[in-house]
Amino acid sequence: MDGCLFCKIANGEIPSATVYEDETFRVILDMNQAIKGHMLILPKAHYANLYELPDETAAKAMVLAKKLARASQQAFHTDGCNLLQNNGEAAGQSMMHFHLHVLPRLKGDDPFPQWLEKSVGGEELAKTAEEIKAAL
Repeated sequence: MDGCLFCKIANGEIPSATVYEDETFRVILDMNQAIKGHMLILPKAHYANLYELPDETAAKAMVLAKKLARASQQAFHTDGCNLLQNNGEAAGQSMMHFHLHVLPRLKGDDPFPQWLEKSVGGEELAKTAEEIKAAL
C-alpha cells in the first residue's frame, strides 16, 4: 500500500534491525524497545489488521512467533514471553498495518511493560538483532 511505513520496512525499502526474513514476513526490532529484544512481525503484504489477515498468514505468524520466543529465551535467558497485537485505534493500534509484538520477559519485571518513547541507537539495535539471529 502506497505510503504505509510498515510496508516499506517489511519490503526492505527502509532500513531496519532485521532479525528474520522469509517470503511472507520480515521481523524487526522495535525502535522503541519496551524490553530488550522487543520484536515486530511484519507481513510483507499489506493487511490493515487481524480482520484482513488471511488465515494461512495468521497461522504462519503464530508459528514464527513461537520460533522467535524460543530464540529470545535462548539469547537472553528469559523466563517468558508476551505476544501483543492491537486491532483498530480503539485497541491502541497506531500503525494500520498488521504487526505482532514479541516481548521477551524476565521474572519480576513489570507484567504490563511501559511503552517508553525512548529511541534506541542503531548500534544497540544491530547488536540485539545479532544476538537473536545467533539463536534462531
